[in-house]
Amino acid sequence: MTDTGTGAGTVARAEIHHQHRDVNGGWLRPAVFGAMDGLVSNFALIAGVAGGTADTRIISLAGVAGLAAGAFSMAGGEYVSVASQRELALAEIDVERREIERHPEAEEDELAQLYMARGVDAVTAKEVARQISRDPEEALVVHTRAELGVDPHDLPSPVVASVSSFLSFSFGALVPLLPYLLGVRGLWISAIVSMAALFGAGAVVSRVTARSWWFSGLRQLLVGAVAAALTWGLGTLIGASGL
Repeated sequence: MTDTGTGAGTVARAEIHHQHRDVNGGWLRPAVFGAMDGLVSNFALIAGVAGGTADTRIISLAGVAGLAAGAFSMAGGEYVSVASQRELALAEIDVERREIERHPEAEEDELAQLYMARGVDAVTAKEVARQISRDPEEALVVHTRAELGVDPHDLPSPVVASVSSFLSFSFGALVPLLPYLLGVRGLWISAIVSMAALFGAGAVVSRVTARSWWFSGLRQLLVGAVAAALTWGLGTLIGASGL
């Protein structure tokens, strides 16, 4: 704690002892989900096609098509999803802004009631609400955070989410495809690379969660392995039937 002397007295400034990670950003969720989805879905697709044919050209074509289709689909879907979420939030924020403009006393009382519900005594709650309500923009931020759970100045970007999803899905989907593009024959090389990447991706995700690295890695490995095994079995059945 440091004290700064002023003409009116002494102002105390609290030290910041820790920082939190950004849990509301518009890039992390689509990036993580995109990489995982690209890796699992394209590995499963390649395994399924490899179960039905040994032609590496067909397997490679399927992998490239899966990468392109999945990346564009993920990017488009993420853009529409986040844009819709943002538009809904902006509409509700506008409703709150109009309420503050039309009924400032009622909104101030609502804010005081909110603080009182959280354990602040009535006198202090009303004084805090009064001071915050002197600035309509600050009052809007406080109301929307409390009532909507969003910050009007920190809404997710659909462009950031879309680009993050596209790039991460492409990267993930490239991993099981790369051995075939390099001329390696046989599914087992792609499987080994994909399994290692699945475990590694899960372990990396644990850095932003409360799970241990080995638990996250094994969980992601199991999900990808089951998906690939089931798809490979289906491809084998279809290939054996001559369809």
